Amino acid sequence: MTALTPARRIADQVQHLLGDGPFPQPGGWTHMGAVVCDASFHARCKYEATLRPRLLRLQEAWPDAATVRGFQARLATHDLSAAMDFHSARKVATTHAITDLLVAQGVDTRDDLHAWLGERVNRAALRTVKGVGPKSVDYIGNLVGRSQVAVDVHLRTFAADAGVSGLPYEQLRAVYEEAAAILGHEQGGLEHAVWRYKSQSLQPTASPPDHGVRLGLRPG
Repeated sequence: MTALTPARRIADQVQHLLGDGPFPQPGGWTHMGAVVCDASFHARCKYEATLRPRLLRLQEAWPDAATVRGFQARLATHDLSAAMDFHSARKVATTHAITDLLVAQGVDTRDDLHAWLGERVNRAALRTVKGVGPKSVDYIGNLVGRSQVAVDVHLRTFAADAGVSGLPYEQLRAVYEEAAAILGHEQGGLEHAVWRYKSQSLQPTASPPDHGVRLGLRPG
């Protein structure tokens, strides 16, 4: 019997646990301050309970931060820790660094960032920011509507459950991309469905998984 490929194992696991879809791709944010803060603050954070409400409040409090330049102007005169009610010097520093890089690169709107991330050299430039790894770059892409796989602990656990473990980031991302192609799903939609399934399965009283839009990843 021919051994299943890693992509086929994950594809079979998706069909078994999540069905045939459809799996909508998250819409992301249109407010660039929310995009940058989401990318900077989301790691090791209870997203829906802790971060998403703060991002929604930031949009209301800083409507002029809908562009990167507007957000940079706010950061120059206001305390982001206070505005977010989230006191992490490291994450605030990452927010400032991403913002400054994007301004220097002429990136101001969601559409600008969507197009800018299409170039390998630009993704590499983003990786030079302290606190931004390959997963963060892919995650930012999804925040502005690109269909990508951002491999986090939930996707790694899902893959391990399917018998796929120990792969470096880029290889596991490629396996998920191949699984999406096998199943005929958008990469970002499949990634989101897996993320949501695993994140809800960790809740002691979780209700059946809702494979709709990740609550934080929609236009604000």
